[in-house]
Amino acid sequence: MSRQPVVGNFSLRIGSRVLPMRIAQIAPLHERVPPRLYGGTERVVSFLTEELVHQGHDVTLFASGDSQTSAKLVRCCDMALRFNPAVRDSLPYHLIMLDEVRRRIDQFDILHFHVDLIHAPLVRDLAERTLTTLHGRSDLPDLAPFYAAFRDLPLASISNNQRRYLGNAYWLDTVYHGIPRDLLPLRLNPDGYLAFLGRISPEKRPDLAIEIAARSGVPLKIAAKVDRADQVYWETKIRPMVDDNPNVEFLGEIGERDKADFLGGAAALLFPIDWPEPFGLVMIEAMACGTPVIAYRRGSVPEIVEEKVSGFVVDTIEEAAVAVWRIEELDRAKVRAEFERRFTAERMAHDYLRIYRQLLAAHGRPAKATTLNGRHTGQAVRLSRSPKLMGDGEAQRINSSKSVPSSANIVER
Repeated sequence: MSRQPVVGNFSLRIGSRVLPMRIAQIAPLHERVPPRLYGGTERVVSFLTEELVHQGHDVTLFASGDSQTSAKLVRCCDMALRFNPAVRDSLPYHLIMLDEVRRRIDQFDILHFHVDLIHAPLVRDLAERTLTTLHGRSDLPDLAPFYAAFRDLPLASISNNQRRYLGNAYWLDTVYHGIPRDLLPLRLNPDGYLAFLGRISPEKRPDLAIEIAARSGVPLKIAAKVDRADQVYWETKIRPMVDDNPNVEFLGEIGERDKADFLGGAAALLFPIDWPEPFGLVMIEAMACGTPVIAYRRGSVPEIVEEKVSGFVVDTIEEAAVAVWRIEELDRAKVRAEFERRFTAERMAHDYLRIYRQLLAAHGRPAKATTLNGRHTGQAVRLSRSPKLMGDGEAQRINSSKSVPSSANIVER
């Protein structure tokens, strides 16, 4: 039986003053934080980390050595693994990172993992001090027995749809992604093309985007990376379609600096996915620019796109083409307002902080908020008690082993 989400509102306090929390953010090493180019998970980790620091918390980021952050950075490899030609297998580097986390476990109130499942055995005895956000697909058949074995690992989903495949996992809550409010500006007068942004892969269905553009008669610009695993798909399926359609332009992979112009200049974003998309960060990036989203009814899409407000949810190429012709019915200022209401980094950080505090309060863990980014506060505080998250009394005590000096290069910024 799945557990119910935690409820309530708990804080680290001395009197009426809320104290900072000591938070570890553990990111994948494939991309730097934030990524130079493509990389949704690492981008979200960056937005969350920076917002937590901005709100006054003591945050340590475990990430690649070329990451850029205002938090304390523990460099777990020299550079993003995707751009290191010497790297053939990412697993050893992630195990090195987990060892660096292990050495410092007692330095944190909460450890927030963004690395799927590899850390689960490491934190089993102190799972109540951890949160794991699942950023990937959850419908793969091998995941169900894993989360049945680790049913006390607290999880956050990034959409409600993501939960449906792992009904027995320990889901605490859903936290939608958010991006900084001022990252991408509203653009009221687009250039009139359709945009496809992301990755060339069968599940992202760029072929459908091309067909929708051809059917509607509106130009399409594709800004996407091609992974080695999808090279054959690009060469045999998508590239010929691009070459055969004069109204389709392939731009390749673009960086963060190019997104505002690319998304803001589009009349609409096409998101014709054919898989259970856990979230779809590009949808809210488009909305931040005021650009409506035309997306297939898969995965998280019905949760993210507000029908006839921030876009249209469709089921077929024909419906998508009609939506393109109706796009001028939507007010781009209202699309932007929907983004500001639901998908800012500030809101995302607030939601995660609520979960952190509920986890700690449920177990009465003392939180020694005595330093903040290297500065002493001179205060220590214990969280007030509250009903346990686990009604069946399965919560385990925290393993209070002493930390070990680390060989990693830690940089305090």
